[in-house]
Amino acid sequence: MSRLSRANLRGRESVFAGGPDLYRGEIQAICPPGLEECVAMMDNCCEQAYAAQTLLHRGTQDLPRMNHILQSQRVFLLVGDETVRKYKAELTDEIEPAINELIELAEQGLKSLQKKEAALQTKVVTAQSRTARPTAGVPASQKLEARRLQLITKQREALETEVQALEAEVNALVRVKSS
Repeated sequence: MSRLSRANLRGRESVFAGGPDLYRGEIQAICPPGLEECVAMMDNCCEQAYAAQTLLHRGTQDLPRMNHILQSQRVFLLVGDETVRKYKAELTDEIEPAINELIELAEQGLKSLQKKEAALQTKVVTAQSRTARPTAGVPASQKLEARRLQLITKQREALETEVQALEAEVNALVRVKSS
């Protein structure tokens, strides 16, 4: 029973000038049927509102815990080994060509750096040999011969580095085919 459907046997003192005891006869007064129906409907509305409030409270009292769960970044899921293997194989198939391409690019870069290093070493050696042998007072034919000798030495060293690179490439191909 809601608080609205309860009869108030005592009226407020501010309403009654002579005191509430004089008006006790109101209890036996007849209420119109529309008023009783209105009070019953109001009582029903209050009960429904209370039930809705209770239901809402039960549904939302767990809200802080649910917010904490929803904010969690970790998700645990049980997956079979076969599914894991399948996705791992798909990932390998997807990534492997890119990795192989990057390895080839790295090898090419290494070869070019080795060639540059060899060229710089020959420049250092030739610069040291020039400073070691003074050319002042040496005939032009000897200077020309020394220059040819340096050019041939550079070509020989460049060819040696190229041969080493080719041998390394052949060895790598042999290892790949034997695997």
